[in-house]
Amino acid sequence: LKMWLNFSSICAHKSTCLFYFVLMLVLLFHIQDMNVRTFCFTSLYRHGDRSPIKAYPTDPYKESDWPQGFGQLSQEGMKQHFELGQFLKKRYTGFLSEDYDRHEIFIRSTDVDRTLMSAEANLAGMFPPNGSEVFNPDLKWQPIPIHTVPADEERLLSFPLEDCPRYTQLMNETEKTGIFLNMTETYKMVRNKTGLEKANIETIWSLYDTLFCEAKHGMRPPDWVTSSAMETLKVLKNFGFQILFGVYKRKEKCRLQGGLLLDQIIKNLSNAAAPDSKQEVKMMVYSAHDTTIVALQEALDVFNGLQPPYASCHLIELHQEENGLFTVQMFYRNDTNLSEPYPVSLPGCSQRCPLQDFVNLTREVIPQDRNKECQIRKEATDTEVIIGLVVCGCLLFLLVLLLFVVLCRLKEPMASYSHVINESDS
Repeated sequence: LKMWLNFSSICAHKSTCLFYFVLMLVLLFHIQDMNVRTFCFTSLYRHGDRSPIKAYPTDPYKESDWPQGFGQLSQEGMKQHFELGQFLKKRYTGFLSEDYDRHEIFIRSTDVDRTLMSAEANLAGMFPPNGSEVFNPDLKWQPIPIHTVPADEERLLSFPLEDCPRYTQLMNETEKTGIFLNMTETYKMVRNKTGLEKANIETIWSLYDTLFCEAKHGMRPPDWVTSSAMETLKVLKNFGFQILFGVYKRKEKCRLQGGLLLDQIIKNLSNAAAPDSKQEVKMMVYSAHDTTIVALQEALDVFNGLQPPYASCHLIELHQEENGLFTVQMFYRNDTNLSEPYPVSLPGCSQRCPLQDFVNLTREVIPQDRNKECQIRKEATDTEVIIGLVVCGCLLFLLVLLLFVVLCRLKEPMASYSHVINESDS
């Protein structure tokens, strides 16, 4: 009250009034933030700059033209993630320990060279060794564990998952929609200039990606690759990302794909917010791909329709307000020129969304039984096979035994009947 009375007396001068009004707003927001306690957060990022995945048929550049071959992280990509690691370190100073603590951070990556190396570069930026952590005075780096699973077992970070017949059916239906058919009219130019036998969403993405990577690394493009042609390919490429998990039956696609990752993130947040929580991990890090970010953002219904750039990062934070309420805040960093990431709001909720509202609003894209929803035929387990064989063996044994008994009965002499006949004859 005293602050507002002083403010009223100062407002006799308009310029001074405006200055103090802005100052008080800043102070109020600062005080509000001081009353908020950060509990944990999830960081999902795309790998850094890389070489193309493959060449197109008429490509003048081959795999041998790239230092480490196709699909590998470049030195520029390493720098991008080192810088992102420094950004995360600065953003969460005071929340994370200054030095690396294995209890506070858990890192998982897809089993791909460029994502594993991106995570390593990122951690080098976050946790340069200090004091007793230094094992070589000439090396400002320390090893930090990065967890992964084999590619054929990955069900959390590599999308789209191809083990889902229902998703394949949905994609086939998507290709028959009007919006899809309208976009495919531009494919003729692609076939004529590149030598591709089949021009579809997948090959368009691959073509644009190859040309983009070559241009980024100073390689001269063929004459047909004009700025207009690249813009057309870019539109098609972005459309390819949109239809993977959206455009047609978005919620069902998400239940079969990105909803799996969102479900895991929500479980992590809920566990941290539980009254008796013993969760020590403060930061969950996922090092993955552009399609992983798109899958998650489509599930959240916040995808902007554009391919996530290299080293882009989606942050999901759990906070506890002064009144004890847990809230979720999201941010998206897709521009390294900005000091702060863009705030992201879940549709139907404020940017500082109550945790329970966050859970309720995303429930429709969380799968309850993915195998059933994907229409995956249940495969028998080893135990079920063994039990089946034992049952069949027992039935076969009983059948053989029954047959044996019947045969024995048929071979028995009819003694009592013969005796009666003999008696009557005498």
